[in-house]
Amino acid sequence: MNIYAEFHARIAEILARFSGEGRLPPGLDPARFVVEPPRDASLGDLACNAAMVFAKEAKAFYPNPRQFATELAFEISAFEDVDQAEVAGPGFLNIRLKPTVYAQILRAVLRQGQDFGRGASGRVAARKVNVEYVSANPTGPMHVGHGRGAVFGDALASLMEFSGSEVTREYYINDAGAQVDVLARSAFLRYREALGEPVTVPDGLYPGDYLKPVGAALATRYGDSLREKPESEWLAPVRAFAIDAMMDMIRDDLAALNITHEVFFSERSLHDSSQGLSDVEAAIEELQSKELIYQGRLPPPKGQLPEDWEDREQTLFRSTSFGDDVDRPLRKSDGSFTYFASDIAYHRKKIEGGYDVLVDVWGADHGGYVKRMGAAVEALSGGKVALDVKLCQLVKLMRDGEPVKMSKRSGDFVTLREVVDEVGVDAVRFMMLYRKNDAPLEFDLARVIEQSKDNPVFYVQYAHARANSVLRQALAAFPDLELGPERLAEAELALLQDESEWALIKLLAQYPRVIESAAAAHEPHRLAFYLHDLASLFHSHWNRGKDQPQLRFVNQDRRDLTCARLALVTGLMKVLASGLSVLGVKAPDEMR
Repeated sequence: MNIYAEFHARIAEILARFSGEGRLPPGLDPARFVVEPPRDASLGDLACNAAMVFAKEAKAFYPNPRQFATELAFEISAFEDVDQAEVAGPGFLNIRLKPTVYAQILRAVLRQGQDFGRGASGRVAARKVNVEYVSANPTGPMHVGHGRGAVFGDALASLMEFSGSEVTREYYINDAGAQVDVLARSAFLRYREALGEPVTVPDGLYPGDYLKPVGAALATRYGDSLREKPESEWLAPVRAFAIDAMMDMIRDDLAALNITHEVFFSERSLHDSSQGLSDVEAAIEELQSKELIYQGRLPPPKGQLPEDWEDREQTLFRSTSFGDDVDRPLRKSDGSFTYFASDIAYHRKKIEGGYDVLVDVWGADHGGYVKRMGAAVEALSGGKVALDVKLCQLVKLMRDGEPVKMSKRSGDFVTLREVVDEVGVDAVRFMMLYRKNDAPLEFDLARVIEQSKDNPVFYVQYAHARANSVLRQALAAFPDLELGPERLAEAELALLQDESEWALIKLLAQYPRVIESAAAAHEPHRLAFYLHDLASLFHSHWNRGKDQPQLRFVNQDRRDLTCARLALVTGLMKVLASGLSVLGVKAPDEMR
């Protein structure tokens, strides 16, 4: 029961009727206006900007937006569940609902449970979505920076599923290029070490101890048969073996965060031409057929020229035709394809998969590639497929306010798995989401395990556990009390009179809208913020009950009032558990 979507639909019907009656022009797009909670709760329950949004179109019929809003307010006031609709300022609408509306919403929460808020709504229609995230180079274990993108992508996928979309979780394996050859040489060095040779890791190879088991496994598989072979003979099998080992390690790291992918796509497969044209060649041929490929020269980059910059004729994609800053090269000076050419082919495969929306979760250092990738998707799909690239900023790992140093190349770094093992899955996931993805994040290993209100994940989980304790107290006071949601939905909710109780119900009513807006914007942090606000309001009300016994949830002298309040507490638990589940965080019954 999304009261905001419901009133949006009702007001859209009024506007359509006005158009039919010649009181407004036809063709007004209802997606342009919003129905939302007012910034000041004292102004009412709903706020609508329709009169302001359509002021220009309505000018021939109404001299100003306020008069237009007055007409809308008159119509809205006629609804049985509306107590009052009034105009504010130059033409905004504030709508106050009758208390029975919120009683109905609380009953809906109780009866629907964790399905409250689930399903497509007006702005987020059912779509086929591909969310590609993590996609770390398979050259070592995951670090905390990878973890942020992993948690963000996984939570976004769950959020979009909950909102009604069909979602595929995908991992792009970067198993082509120089970095995997370096991995193979590093693993071969550890292979020789496993055979008893003393080795020193030279600069340019990966020095981490995580490759020692890979070397030992190579020794078990091949014995000493590879030792004397030239690199041209051992590189390919060692590379494939090492990539598989690294991907197994990455899958284990992700599993520790309760993250799984349905699809693992190999970059190397894009270059396979054994069956004719490779996927990269086919993608470039398609763009060529659209006259979007040409031979030309690029202007030198501004500022100091890179050492590898060459003034030469190149194969270029007309990305500037789709909003990019400069056309992009598709071949290197040696004739091989650029990484961008591979990325084009990869996204072409996604488009062929029939997705309506592509979401790529990248690290902040890839920001310069967003425009060119958007240009390629628009060109390949004819503008029919939307691409949204979400950049995850860096994570600064701290301990008691002091930075924890990390260096992947030196092998001296804290792995994501170590962080998960130290502070737990819930702390990692919630804190990674308790800040917008494009904002830097300080992750303090000491703070995230504190049992205090300053620790957001504890504060939200404690609200769920505290609500559970209320139910246990109620059973101690009334052993025969039936606490099933269906039974509580029959409670006399009109007995709830305190303003804090109604504030909680009104905040519960916002849950479907939060799901809708967070899914539409691809911003799961909105849900984390909402859950924290809900927990804060509940804790605040609990604390008021310490000083005012009449506000306590369990009243041994008033079974009927207790039941009404338990309905509220149970509804709160359902929404907390639902939201935490979407974020991949547990809703504990007790805190230990």
